[in-house]
Amino acid sequence: MASCRTSTELAYFSDAERDSAQRILSTYSTSIHPGDQLYIYVYSQTPEGAVPFNQESHAFSLELSRMNNNASKDLSATKTVTVPGYLVSQSGLINFPILGSINVLGMDHDSLSRHIESRLINEGYLLDPVVTVSTMNFRVSVVGEVALPQELHITGDRLTILEAIAMCGDITIDGLRSSITVLREKNGIAVPVTVDMTQKSLFDSEVYYLQPNDIVYVEPNPKKKRLGTRDENWPKYVTSAIGMTVSIFNITRTTARYLRYAR
Repeated sequence: MASCRTSTELAYFSDAERDSAQRILSTYSTSIHPGDQLYIYVYSQTPEGAVPFNQESHAFSLELSRMNNNASKDLSATKTVTVPGYLVSQSGLINFPILGSINVLGMDHDSLSRHIESRLINEGYLLDPVVTVSTMNFRVSVVGEVALPQELHITGDRLTILEAIAMCGDITIDGLRSSITVLREKNGIAVPVTVDMTQKSLFDSEVYYLQPNDIVYVEPNPKKKRLGTRDENWPKYVTSAIGMTVSIFNITRTTARYLRYAR
């Protein structure tokens, strides 16, 4: 009876009515941080005007240059150049073609798109630029009591904590659903945020939408903790103690018999 667990400990959002809608108050953020790898692409009605601003074109030009310098070699031996994206430095800068260094720290994707579009127009490079910005290295780690602890690599800019846990095979029966910790870096400091996935208040949490480099930790329940701290050799100790007790009893009984017969 003590080992039984109630359905409220295992069910998600047990305090919410099953047929009611729940408003999500939190919003996902596309804020740019140092270490982010950004994909930036410039579109225009005059494609040739946008060519110098896109990494694909630079990679293609580099490949052509290599081919021309090695015309005598088999073209099949030519290596493919991958697009690396724009790495945000620790000071929040990226080096964008022609425009040079751009401070992107604190911007979100939309504001950076508008900033680049404005500069391209104001500096006379393009009349109708449309700039797309996305994160290339959106990764989140999920550890603890889930079926498949792993590091998730996401394509796109939005991931909820529910989606992350589902991608890891859900929380195990030994996971404490009422105590999920998200470790998030803020201004160089790792800040833990704890949420209760059995309550609908999860939708109001700042960590409902995960951010790049978040770490989700699912804590084990008290029973699993007790099993984890228990000495696995205790059966040997009990067996040894019983053996010693029996031996001492036999020795004592044998000694008593000897003394009785000796008299």
